[in-house]
Amino acid sequence: MTGLKRDIGLLGLTFISVGGIIGSGWLFGPLLAVQHAGPAATISWIIGAVAMFILAITFAEISAMLPIPGGIARVPQFSHGNIVSMAMGWTAWIGYNTTAPIEVEAMLKYLAPYAPWLHTAETGDLTGAGIFVALVFMLLFVAVNALGVKFFTRVNAALTWAKIAIPVVLSILLVASRFNFENFTQPDGFAPYGAQGIMAAVSTGGVIFSFIGFRHVVDMAGEVRNPKFAIPAALVLSIVLCAVIYLGLQVAFIGALDPSMLSKGWAQLSFGGEGPLDAIIMSVGLVWFLSLLNVGSVIGPFGNGLVATGSNARIALALSKNGFLPKRLQVLSSFGVPLWALGLNFLIGTVFLLTVPFTTVIALNGAAIVLSFAVGPIAVVCLRNLMPDHPRSIRIPAVRLVALSAFAIATLIVYWSGWDTVWRLGIALIVGKILLLIRFRGRLDEMDVTEALWLVPYFSGLGLISFLGQFGAGSLKQIPFGWDLLLCFLFSSIIFVLAVRSALPGKKFNEYIAEEEILDPKQPVIGL
Repeated sequence: MTGLKRDIGLLGLTFISVGGIIGSGWLFGPLLAVQHAGPAATISWIIGAVAMFILAITFAEISAMLPIPGGIARVPQFSHGNIVSMAMGWTAWIGYNTTAPIEVEAMLKYLAPYAPWLHTAETGDLTGAGIFVALVFMLLFVAVNALGVKFFTRVNAALTWAKIAIPVVLSILLVASRFNFENFTQPDGFAPYGAQGIMAAVSTGGVIFSFIGFRHVVDMAGEVRNPKFAIPAALVLSIVLCAVIYLGLQVAFIGALDPSMLSKGWAQLSFGGEGPLDAIIMSVGLVWFLSLLNVGSVIGPFGNGLVATGSNARIALALSKNGFLPKRLQVLSSFGVPLWALGLNFLIGTVFLLTVPFTTVIALNGAAIVLSFAVGPIAVVCLRNLMPDHPRSIRIPAVRLVALSAFAIATLIVYWSGWDTVWRLGIALIVGKILLLIRFRGRLDEMDVTEALWLVPYFSGLGLISFLGQFGAGSLKQIPFGWDLLLCFLFSSIIFVLAVRSALPGKKFNEYIAEEEILDPKQPVIGL
């Protein structure tokens, strides 16, 4: 067994993050955002980028200091122990295992007009041949990752250049072909739905979820050259770059609309059965660009599936180091890749592809991934206390205020995902708890129960707010919009204080951090 190879440079790491952020969502995001906010959707993209930046910098400080694989699952082991690391790592792992099947099915849906034999005519489900093609693509994700992180980053970089170029070129062409300035004030002004519409675009209009892909930087941190510089730089660069791309595409989309399309108002803007960008391209006479758009429609999901497959292998590796998954998953190939983890994840992804309806898999994906973001803001404060003298290449000013804001943002992301996804998240957590009890049977004293008690009011309260709130099918919608956001912030503040106070004691922290073998043995950690 060889060690993980630190072959990812700044450009490769930035492209891993960009590749995760710019997926297939850019094809529909501009329409969804303006339906909620009108031209003020441009403000929504700025708010979303700032919110994600605040959340990302908490991970930047931690990952630059502790560049370990599968950081979302591993870091909470150092701050709060086994149960918390299981909760965060397990949900992230489940979510990542659904990503490859989702992206493959998305690719095949885009290819359906050219290969109708992939889907049945009656239900639109994958045919036997379609399932075979889907599995081939999923195996291709595994194969590219199995050939080493250097090869993976080269392939991903090539894909990401295309994912950047296509929306950028499209934005320029739309502005050059037709740009109606009056669309930004007509009809009904710049912000026809007010502040509520702007925030609705951030939450349910797809803005905030478009930036979540930065998490892959945290997952791949264990294979980064010069992590103290590359990790924070990649996080900042990727979020800024993607914000510019999304904002530019939104401005171009608004300006390219024919005013007659807005006769019923922004909320009723639609293009029938056509994709919004397809319709805009045809309306301005750029029919020749449709071929490139179709290429982008396939490259986007393929790139996301490729990156998620690599990240998920590191999550499984981290869960194995935490003692939750079998130790065999820590075995690395001659390429420095957790091959057993890739194989296990492929099998689980196959089960999702073959047995779970597509819409259910999408809901589970969103529900399972978003919760894992809550760990960064809490851990960054706890590690300030547990590792006060350890050098940091990036040190967040006013760390408690920033971390509290980031934790509130993470909580809002879960809340915004809607009750119909939150209850699925609860089921996933219950399954994880049962598996944890089985894994630690006879060793309950090792589960770090005291440090995890804050999870009970957090999960319960978040579920209750979601059930009574405004988002998702099945919610009672008893808490008015605006008050629900305030309630989430107040609730987050209370839980944040409880979580920080529940950090591991110094002795146990030193035992866990020593197992990672990433710190300089001469570097003091914490006095006992």
